[in-house]
Order: sequence, then structure tokens, then C-alpha cells
Amino acid sequence: MSTTSTTALPTIRPFPGADPVADPAAVVSGDHWRVTVLDAGAFRVEWSDDGAFEDRASTFAIRRRLPVPTFTAERTGGPTGSDGTGTGVVITTERARLRYDGRPFSPSGLVVETTGPDANRWRWGQEPRDLGGTGRTLDDVDGRMPLEPGILARDGITALDDSESFLFADDGWIGTRAPGRRDVTVFAYGRDYAAALRTYHAVAGAPSRMPRWALGNWWSRYHPYSDTSYLELLDRFADERLPFSVAVIDMDWHRVDSVPPRFGNGWTGYSWEPSLFPDPSAFLAELHRRGMRTTLNLHPADGVRAFEDAYPAVARAMGIDPESERPIPFDPTDRRFLQAYFEQLHRPLEEQGVDFWWIDWQQGRETGLPGVDPLWLLNHFHLLESARHTSSKAADADVGTGTGTAADGPVDGMTFSRYAGPGSHRYAVGFSGDAVVSWASLAFQPEFTATAANIGYPWWSHDIGGHTRGIRDDELATRWVQFGVFSPIMRLHSANNPFIRKEPWVFPAEARAAMGDALRFRHRLVPYLHTMNHRTAEGTALVRPLYHLEPRRDEAYRVPNTYAFGSELLVAPIVTPRDPVSLHGVARAWLPPGTWTDVFTGTVYAGDRFVDLYRTLDTVPVLLRAGGLLPLAAEDQLDATANPTAFEVLVAPGAAGEFTLVEDREGEGGRTADTRLTWDPERAEFRVHATTGATDVVPAHRDWRITFLAAPADGQPTSAGTEDRFSVDLSVDTASGGVLTLTGPPVVGIDARDAVRRALEGAQAGNPEKLEAWEVIAKDLPRADRIVELGTVGLPDALRDVVVELLGSVHPGER
Repeated sequence: MSTTSTTALPTIRPFPGADPVADPAAVVSGDHWRVTVLDAGAFRVEWSDDGAFEDRASTFAIRRRLPVPTFTAERTGGPTGSDGTGTGVVITTERARLRYDGRPFSPSGLVVETTGPDANRWRWGQEPRDLGGTGRTLDDVDGRMPLEPGILARDGITALDDSESFLFADDGWIGTRAPGRRDVTVFAYGRDYAAALRTYHAVAGAPSRMPRWALGNWWSRYHPYSDTSYLELLDRFADERLPFSVAVIDMDWHRVDSVPPRFGNGWTGYSWEPSLFPDPSAFLAELHRRGMRTTLNLHPADGVRAFEDAYPAVARAMGIDPESERPIPFDPTDRRFLQAYFEQLHRPLEEQGVDFWWIDWQQGRETGLPGVDPLWLLNHFHLLESARHTSSKAADADVGTGTGTAADGPVDGMTFSRYAGPGSHRYAVGFSGDAVVSWASLAFQPEFTATAANIGYPWWSHDIGGHTRGIRDDELATRWVQFGVFSPIMRLHSANNPFIRKEPWVFPAEARAAMGDALRFRHRLVPYLHTMNHRTAEGTALVRPLYHLEPRRDEAYRVPNTYAFGSELLVAPIVTPRDPVSLHGVARAWLPPGTWTDVFTGTVYAGDRFVDLYRTLDTVPVLLRAGGLLPLAAEDQLDATANPTAFEVLVAPGAAGEFTLVEDREGEGGRTADTRLTWDPERAEFRVHATTGATDVVPAHRDWRITFLAAPADGQPTSAGTEDRFSVDLSVDTASGGVLTLTGPPVVGIDARDAVRRALEGAQAGNPEKLEAWEVIAKDLPRADRIVELGTVGLPDALRDVVVELLGSVHPGER
């Protein structure tokens, strides 16, 4: 354990709910080894040269005292141990069998086998075959990069090597590992990925739960804004009806060019730049009044220098004479420095109105203690410090004064920082680094975001639109914004370059309109996102690869950029340029069995097949499962800090469905109001059930617009409608609920002719060929026959593909 500081300081609990010592009944050991049966499919296996073992929490494992599964342990190797037992062991559970010879790990001596339909064998040292996890940063990555390991594999067995991570002692401070020890957790769940992740989170802790406002749009730009220019920008956003909930102020909030040369550069800073922000408290208060929360960029590597406003206080706390102007190095392994870092540098700014910090750490992985990554320390202690004033649950988990809490749920603090390895899911929002402006960068981000679920890391925030380099491409910028809407955190960002911009009004009309629609839709999604946020805190990521839904279907592994978005939606972002003739972009998807309806176009697709989804620039493929219910804030309810007074619920009415809307109030994440929504197609009945739980956090009366992605039955009165949907309004008292009964089941599927006609009209192709194609499409023939005959028409291939996709969708009453 570190002994950097001998000053008596308050205790710091490693993490609320940490309980790192396993139940002795789950442990089998020998002279130099120990196996802990964490679950029927998870084994912690340790080797120790000195015969001692580690029971402190690690960056990955904070809880090992779990319910003891049923298992048998058979000693092997003869009675040669010091206790007269065998030197090795065979441990058998209902899921797996571990064979270990009691020697330093080797391929022949440490073997794990799964049983049942996913029977397989894994040996120590074999080449990893996992499905990938995520990575520390996308800084300067133009396209793909190798992924760090996850805990899921198609062959069903993975090993997480925790031997090099640092530790947390009982008092919450930093510990290091003794040499000559190995610490490995083997996950052996076959393709039961959900069970593997449940155990992972049982050991590593729950993912962070976001405040509601974090799920809206974030505005971020590396630019020397002043308080006046920033508020003028927000005025323009308001005029354009472009909603934002988080203001990201990049590094020019603090002194940069005004730093005296003798102190070096202004990369690190903690003092407001007075020429830009003469009254920070008033500026931050105005942002709050507008329903926004604020984060400031933080580059802490250069420590604290004498030009800082807080330097005298920090110097005195460190035992340094302020008159000496001696620089104070950044050293998060010094307990005294860490306490001054929060108490003197950050808390005064938070008292002015700063809500959380963008920890922009890029300066390596080393500290003065072996194996201790400074990024880990920043993430860990910033979250506990944030929890001090953002959640009553973790109020005692205070770096400066706390003694911790035994709560098992997520800590409701807020950090914004880079991924540091397994266990990082406890530390809120991940900043993926400075994205290169290119189609290759965009094309990798959906896969990169989804596979992060394989290591339980749910909350990536990308530089939407790209940060640096590249060329201006209005279509690329638009498609990136559309992906951002359907990613965990939606944060527009640009480099300090006047020619890299993300304000929609700097783009031509087509891109500008599509971006505006996308940004507004993100805020309408917040009720759905916040419900998924609560589910994510239980271990199910918002964005997941399709193979989490269909682990035994090979097809699900072949579409890395198609992903589940919460419980109701599949998303297939368009990440390549559109065809210049058809003016459509395309995304290839595999649809799981069932029926899927596009929430924007109303097109209905039969599942259990691959399909190329073609879309013009104003939309992106977002598919709602049959029976899916998607709650949206009403079009005028775009404040991400408040629970709406009016909703629109999109219903894919082809099957029965239900959805429970979860709402809370800021700072009270443990108190939720639950509103169950159900659709019964046999009765043609949609019901808003009475809200239960903390009903005081939601309005007593609400207006609901129920929009069915279908055509109405004969005689059905509607409040609004188009060719692909109709709506009926319902006024509901929260305490009692309400019911809507239709005259009959809606008619699922749309006639594709209108969509085909629009595609032909917009295509940059020959008019005679378009007319000939239209005459084929209009014939009263089975769809298959029309598709075959369409091949005889001289349409460009790209345009024919668009038409065929539409003809291949589900149509009411057609052959």
C-alpha cells in the first residue's frame, strides 16, 4: 500500500457498496493458489509465489462476497500439500468445470470447460477469441483500431487478467500489488451473454446512472467564447428551436494566453479568464436559468502554478510558502495533494455553478506508484467528489470528509473522462477523444459504441461531426449528427478551427433541415432514454450489438453497425456517402425474427433476413419491433431537465406490447415514478396505467397522443394522420390512468407506391426510364413478378435497389 503521505486525513471508502472479501464457503485453496467460485460460470483463480493472497478491492473487482453457488471440489495430485490434501483441484458447477494442477498457470494445468449446448474448452494462454470490448481513446484514429478485450466470446469462455491493476485499501486509499502474484477471473457462460454480464456487474459494480439532463444535446466547441458570445449563441439556438441541455466550455474558460511566460503554457488552468468571463457566477446562473448544465475542460497534468487564483490556498495546504511561487506538481498518489485538489481548486468553482468536469487526461498511464494509472485516480475520486453534492445516496462517499456507504446501486455522480479499463463503467460518461473528420471515423463509431457493452461500458460520448483534420463534407456531418442522436450521449464538437463548425445554420438547406430535425428528435427521446438509463444502471447497456439479442444466430455477428437501442429499437446508421443517382444512402442490417417498422417512414419489414435499408438525407433507419411502444416528449416539450406534461407514444401495433416509463427528479435518482403503458391488439386497446411510486415527481395531469404506425380500421376517428400513421389523443390523470379503445385493430403495412414514386422523382436519372419503371410498379401483379420485370427496365442499379427494397416491405392486402 502507498505511504506517500503520513498526514492524518479522513478515510475514503473505495466505492459505495464495495465488499471485496469473498465468502469463505466459496473458496478452495492450496499452498500457493486459491480459487474463488464467484458464480456457476465465474472463477477467480490466483497464484502467489509467497503464499499470500489479495483481498483488497481492485479497479475491476469491488465485490467478491456474492451468494455462494452450488459446486463440488475434488482435490487432485496426491496428498503433497502442507495440509495433507492434493496439490490441485477440479471444481464443478452447473455451468462449467475448472481443472487446475496447483502450479504456476500453464495451458495443461489450468483448463475450464463449459457444459450443455455451448460445451467448449479453454486453456490458459490460448489466443483470445473474445468479441472485443472497447478502447481508451479514439484520439487521431482515422477508421478502425484494435479493441481491448471484453468478457463475451462465441466459444463461450474468456479470461480477465486483473494481475496488474492497482488496489484500494480498507480506508479507500491506493494500494499496489506484491510481485509474483497472478489474479485472473474466468467467465464461462457459453452464449448466455446476459448471465455473464450480470456476474461481471455483480463483481465490478453497477454502471453509472445519468442525470436526466445528460441525455439531451450537448454543445461543445473548442473556441474562445466569452460570456456574451456564448449567450448570444444560445439565443440563436432558441430562435432556431434547437434544444441543448449541456454547455461544454473548452479550455479557454481559464487563463491561456494571459499566463506569464515564466510559468510555461496555459494548457492547465483553474482560474477564469476575466477578459472573457468577468462574472462567472452570473454566467453560470444564466445557463441554469435556461435549463442547461455546465462542464469545464480540465487538463490537470501541469499541476498548480503561482499565477492561479487558488495557488496560495493550495500551497499552504501542501506546506509550501506561497511567496516562493514554487510550482506544485500534479500527483494524485499524494493524499494531501488530492484533498487540496478538490477542496481548493474544484469546490470553489462548483459553488459558482459548475456542474461537473470534463477530465481531458492525455498525459500517459504512469504515476510514482507502479501500476497506478492517473486516469483511474481522476475518474474514481472525481466521481466520489461529484456524488458528494449530486446524490443523497452517496453523500457520505466524500473524498474530503466521508466515511462511505454500503449502498449497492450506482453512484449518482457525474464525470466525463476517458476509459481506463475494466471497471470504468462505474465512472459515468466516456470521452472517446479527438475524432478525425472522415467517413472512416464515422463508419467505426457505431461498432465501437456497441461492443463497449461487452465490457459493461454503456456511456460513450463521441466528438459528433468529428474534431480535427479532414475536409468539409455536409453529408458526412449530417449523417454523423443522425448517428449521434442514436448514441448514448449526443455531443456536437469541433476543433479550434473557424472552418470546422457544427451550428446547423452554417450548412446548406438540406443538411440544415436534417440536422435540426435530428437535434429536436433527440430531446423528444429523453423520456425513453431516461427509462433505459435506469435499466442501464441495472446492467443492460442502452446500445448493444445484435448478438446480445440473438446470440445463437450467426447472422447477428455479421452486421457490426446494426445495434439494439434500448429495449424497443434497432438502429442502422448510414455511414457511407449516398449514391449520386438515387440520392439515397444505404445501411445493411440483419433483422431478428418478427416484424419491424421504421419510426420515420412507417415502412414495415419482415424479420429473420438481411436487408439493405435505403434512406434520403433527411432520415436514418430506426426500427421499432412489433408490439414496441416508444414514448416521446411532445413536440413542444424539449426541456431535458423536466418531466413532460405531454407525450406522444409511437406504437407498432402488430403484436401485444408493454413499456414502463421510469421518471425521477434531479438528485433523487432512487425515487422513481413508474407509468406502465400497454397495447392489446385483440381488444384494440391502449392503456396508460395509473402511475405508481414517487408520483410527486411527475405532473398530476398529462396529455397523451397515441400514434399507431399503421392505417386506422374503418370508422376510427383520429386526431391526426398521414399515409403511414394515425393518432388519437387521450387526456389522463396520473393517479388513475386512462384507456383508449379503437374501433378495430390497425392495418399494418403501407402501400409502397407513394414512397417509390418519391424515390423516382428525386433520382438524378433518365425520365423515360423512370416512367417505364413506374408503369411496371403500378401493374396489378404479385410483388415478386413486378420486381422481376423491373430488372428489364433501364434504371440505374442503385435506383433499382431502392425501389426493390420498398417493394419488398410488408404491404396491406397485397400479394
